[in-house]
Amino acid sequence: MRKRWQRRHIVEGIMKGLMLASFAVVAGSLGLILWIVVSRGLPALTWDMVSQTPKGGFYLGKEGGILNAIIGSLYLAGGGTLLALVFSLPIALYLETYLGDWRWGQYVRLALDVLWGIPSIVYGAFGFTLMLAVGMRASLLGGIFVLTLLELPIMTRAMDEVIRRMPAELEQAALALGSNRLEVATRVVTRQMLPGIVTAILLAFGRGIGDAASVLFTAGFTDRIPKSLLDPAASLPLAVFFQLGMPYPEVQQRAYASALVLTIIVLAISLGSRWISGRLSKYVLK
Repeated sequence: MRKRWQRRHIVEGIMKGLMLASFAVVAGSLGLILWIVVSRGLPALTWDMVSQTPKGGFYLGKEGGILNAIIGSLYLAGGGTLLALVFSLPIALYLETYLGDWRWGQYVRLALDVLWGIPSIVYGAFGFTLMLAVGMRASLLGGIFVLTLLELPIMTRAMDEVIRRMPAELEQAALALGSNRLEVATRVVTRQMLPGIVTAILLAFGRGIGDAASVLFTAGFTDRIPKSLLDPAASLPLAVFFQLGMPYPEVQQRAYASALVLTIIVLAISLGSRWISGRLSKYVLK
């Protein structure tokens, strides 16, 4: 008995050590990334850089900024997230309300998990092939379409997991009061799971705004701010990629400044999602 207790104590100590080591690796990696981006990007981050579009010779170290990439990223990620929401929420509600844990529901969830794991460059290649088939050039519309496909499984599965955690008694009470399944899904489930749904939306938005491979051939790149859906659109990840490829130190330092702007946007999204979820959680039944 004593040996068994000692063995469990040793195993527990080993697992705690592995947990602490894992946390140190993750926290250290995050801290190192932030340190490199901030230390190299902050000196080059100026108001002109975030308030102006690239001018002649910008990629040679001359005047200009990345306003086109900032607005383009917001257009792309915002449009893709909005379209993904239009399809994701009904799919998630249908999965939980009508399919539940049935076999077809499991098949749909498996398909969404597989789509979630597909590399973004595959989505970009698929979207590029479709655009060539219909004669469409690289544009804001093409980038939004591909980001919608990219974000759809992420948002749907996140919403599905949130909805499945809703207390079963709440749904049963609504059905007992005479509500049908559609009314329960739209008036009860959606309101009860609103904090988690908002988190899923912002999670997908953060993935979309930071992706480069899917918009490389579909959205293109331009030094101008798009004025229509058929105009090409720049993005911050591609701006970082192109600037780092230049042989000029000034331009490479601007690449880190662009990465810092992107990091700040993603961090603001993460903090905003937590704040919104906290505010909305006050109206959720425990």
